[in-house]
Amino acid sequence: MSVDQEALYEARLELVNFLIDAFADVPSREFVETLLDDEITVPDGSVGEPLDRGFERLEAFVENNEDRDVEAVRDDLEREFTRLFVGPRPPILPHETYYREDTDFRGAGLAEVEASYGAAGWSPPEDYPEENDYVAVELAFLRNLVRRQREGYEETFGYQRVFHEEHLSEWIDDLADDVRERTEEPFYEAVADLLEGYVAFEEEIAIGMA
Repeated sequence: MSVDQEALYEARLELVNFLIDAFADVPSREFVETLLDDEITVPDGSVGEPLDRGFERLEAFVENNEDRDVEAVRDDLEREFTRLFVGPRPPILPHETYYREDTDFRGAGLAEVEASYGAAGWSPPEDYPEENDYVAVELAFLRNLVRRQREGYEETFGYQRVFHEEHLSEWIDDLADDVRERTEEPFYEAVADLLEGYVAFEEEIAIGMA
């Protein structure tokens, strides 16, 4: 594997790890410390919209909060995460079956998502608190495929392409739009942009390689 290929895999995995952490639960102190210490790698050049916009917003958030107490920043993000995604009566439910019109929320479509995982030989970690169509779980499946691609398992590009076509790319843009519309917190605006851009970027790779 060339140096450029390895660097691309590292960037893909770092970004999906960040997005999984951003959606999996309320932000931990470790997550916020990493963020404020400016340890998230931002590309030097343009990688296309909305990734560029997301990285710009993330850099601005870090710059505006780097001198604040970590716990104060974490409290702000925890409050907004809870309001957006936990509730009571959260305005956003980041589940594929909530956004899909061809299935009921947590209905038959959930089994179809799980079948995609099983076809690729993957099982969601038991410590995820949400159903298997939750955004962080679908991103964890994508991360597993990227890791296996880096190890040379080329058939995973096919699994990834099908997963984008049948599941992930069918609803992520709508989720990102809702987050941008419902929040005034710059961090979650950045997360929405990066989520939308990352999924589109991964879909291009999968289509090109499958």
